[in-house]
Amino acid sequence: MKYTLVIVDDHPLFRGALKLALSSSTDNVEIIEIGDLDGAKELITSSLDIDLILLDLSLNGIGGMTGLISLRSLQPLVPIAIVSATDDPVTIRAALGLGASGFISKASTPEVISTAVQTILDGGIWSPLIDEEQGQLDADLADLIKCIRKLTPQQARVLDLMADGMLNKQIAHDLNVSEATIKAHVSAVLYKLGVESRTQAVIRIARFKEEAAPVEISHAGLQ
Repeated sequence: MKYTLVIVDDHPLFRGALKLALSSSTDNVEIIEIGDLDGAKELITSSLDIDLILLDLSLNGIGGMTGLISLRSLQPLVPIAIVSATDDPVTIRAALGLGASGFISKASTPEVISTAVQTILDGGIWSPLIDEEQGQLDADLADLIKCIRKLTPQQARVLDLMADGMLNKQIAHDLNVSEATIKAHVSAVLYKLGVESRTQAVIRIARFKEEAAPVEISHAGLQ
């Protein structure tokens, strides 16, 4: 069986090193390299033949987990592994809580990377955490993750576009639906996030944009 893997990282040297580590351990993979989140969105929207996405946690200056949330909203069934140099326990637990199928440290050896990828392709979850108490999330972040997990994929996409500053009319055009449909999605998003306005929703989700989010805080199944 041939697998299609997508590496999403804005550093060409690391993409090359990761590609080498994966291709040298097996010859049954096709590896696609992408350097930005927009390119990844375009690819996974147009392709159904992706077996695993390897996503840099801080891509083109996008901090936190927003890239993970965004890509999972587009293709909830495609597994995503976070590959990051920021590998403290809280960051790992937050990524897994938001639906990542694994977390791979950029400091990992090629052998560990290969094992992690194969574990995920086999349907497992890869985590470097060995203690269930490691990286416990604070109450506010844990609650936020639970709220995000309640969103449908379409609601998560609407939230992502709201966070980008788009108005209902613009979101409707982007998603090719009516403005009334978007208004209904926005209402559902606000309800599930426990807020009363778009501004409050954007402020809540902005916590995942913080570069320092893993230090302070911490959609697994987008339904």
